[in-house]
Amino acid sequence: MLAAVSTAPPPSSPQATPALRDRGDACPGTLRLHAADDGALARVRVPGGVLTVRQAQAQALADAALRLGDGELHLTSRGNVQVRGLRDACGGEPAGLLDAAGLLPSPEHERVRNIVASPLSGLDGHGTRDVRPWLTDLDAALCASAVSRGLSGRFLFALDDGRGDVAPLGADVTVRATADDGALMSLGSARESLRVAADDAPRAALLAAEVFLECARHAGGRVWRIDELGSRGPESALAVRRRLAESGIGSVRVRRDTTVTGGPPPGVVGSALCVHAPLGRLTAPQWQELAEVAPGELRLTPWRGIVVPAPDLTDSERSAALSRLAATGLVTDPSSPWPGVGACIGRPGCGKSRADVRADAARTLAAASESRLPLYRSGGERRCGHPRGDRVDVIATAEGGYRLTGPDGDGPPRTTDLDDVSRLATALAAITS
Repeated sequence: MLAAVSTAPPPSSPQATPALRDRGDACPGTLRLHAADDGALARVRVPGGVLTVRQAQAQALADAALRLGDGELHLTSRGNVQVRGLRDACGGEPAGLLDAAGLLPSPEHERVRNIVASPLSGLDGHGTRDVRPWLTDLDAALCASAVSRGLSGRFLFALDDGRGDVAPLGADVTVRATADDGALMSLGSARESLRVAADDAPRAALLAAEVFLECARHAGGRVWRIDELGSRGPESALAVRRRLAESGIGSVRVRRDTTVTGGPPPGVVGSALCVHAPLGRLTAPQWQELAEVAPGELRLTPWRGIVVPAPDLTDSERSAALSRLAATGLVTDPSSPWPGVGACIGRPGCGKSRADVRADAARTLAAASESRLPLYRSGGERRCGHPRGDRVDVIATAEGGYRLTGPDGDGPPRTTDLDDVSRLATALAAITS
């Protein structure tokens, strides 16, 4: 049964006051695991989503999942990887495997290497700059900074090659390439950016993060994200400009660029193969096939997809490789509804979840394909892994059904209740019409 469409008051703005918490940052990593109902969970930071094949980084992740976990790799909305179902007796084995493959260059920084980057940069002729050098420099600078160890595991950097794909992901520090060999650096959701020289961009991003830590200490609470500084946000922006000037980096205040695009669609795009992993789950055979068709590296995306750079393959070879990946169950068809459907882990992996949201998402895939907006299913109000942007939230309720909430332009969100998942299409029509 569907309840009448209603409106709810908009959520309070994070800009009002600094965030206050009564506990430390419990965000998991590789050295500090999270205890879930299906076993321990390790979150492996993969800056820019880049994994080498020849240096066995991809194989190390597969080994950790197969030998120690549930046999699958779980992609996150930041292009990182989670290994679930780790046994209590595995001890430091996961970290040992990953360290040997070069995935833990600095144990003190392993939870703060949160960097997303345009996954098609340098591969499809779009964008104004290949951001891979920025990625390498920023990651190295992070790992060399004693101050950056104080960042929360939730603090995020975004390196956008100018096309506007990762710029809207809500990063704390976003650096966007411009056509004039410059870069626009934005802090949180601020409407202004600082224009800096492109060569200075990685160092400017690190300095901005270090200044944030100083401002967070003065805020008096456990502040993990830039937007949580609240009314102190403008002060932090001024402090960043001063720190840049002291470090010899010139900057100019400009209006933030709001041009945005989405993630890469499945298929052959430029000189790359793009595939999507339904609900972010990669089985061992799928991962093995990806590693076999990849000439040198894999790029994990914040949209739970994988980009395989293949500049040296012919068109026919790329087509054949894409067919091999499709045969494993990976999505290669740009018309598939799967890229528009996401979900948290749900039951039985999470004890706080009220439903097996992934099974329900698969069961209602056809109905979801009728939605003009992406859908994200959550087992409860925490909405773990919830991505940014306009979408329909499908949240499990204590009564055993779901509550659907969709955007309504500039007004409050529209909601409707659903107690029978088979009627999802009707519910979607009620809130998106």
